[in-house]
Amino acid sequence: MTDWLLHGDYAAAPLNLPLLILGLLLAYLCGQAVAWVYMATHSGLSYSKSFTNSLVVMPILVSLVMQVLNNNLVTAFGLMAVFAIVRFRNILRDTLDTAYVLSVIVLGMACGTGKFSTAVIGCLTVIGVLLALWYISFGSRHRFDVILNLHWAKSAEEIAQLQRLLERHSLKLYCTSQRASTMSEGTDLSYRVLLRDPNRAADLLNELRELEGVSRLTSMKAENESEV
Repeated sequence: MTDWLLHGDYAAAPLNLPLLILGLLLAYLCGQAVAWVYMATHSGLSYSKSFTNSLVVMPILVSLVMQVLNNNLVTAFGLMAVFAIVRFRNILRDTLDTAYVLSVIVLGMACGTGKFSTAVIGCLTVIGVLLALWYISFGSRHRFDVILNLHWAKSAEEIAQLQRLLERHSLKLYCTSQRASTMSEGTDLSYRVLLRDPNRAADLLNELRELEGVSRLTSMKAENESEV
């Protein structure tokens, strides 16, 4: 079994097993480094866990692509043609879906070009990484507990009263939207709140409902928020 794995490539270029393993491992480490930097520096509202996972998987797939191509122009053109057909027939909106499609294309080309050992090792590596990312829920960020949307009927100068109430319950508070209401006088506000005690979210909502000037109060747990 070991001998077949080590000498299972029947392509023109022989398998260099240490180089293949080193390339896949280094690609994984580089992808991890870039993904962690992305998670630490991303500050917009469109953060995507799926995209973060793809930053880890894509370098491994590209490394595997280069191992399969191995300076073979015919295989390179075949890879571009197959991926162009898939891209034309299916609009992939999720970057991780793209990684899955690219992985099966590359593995299929590895099998079709006689690189059986490369296909087996690459397949096990990709599956292992994808399962590990799924199991540890890599890319998840818990920055807020609840999202609050409300209407403030008083003047903008009196919003400080509302801010003090929110800050009393929160470790971190971020106003994502503040605009003049089109339905009535006042301001529509949206907040993301990291609570001091997540179990006291109901207390915060009750105090907000009792505060003069607050109406149309709605809340949503941050974990239920869809990624944009």
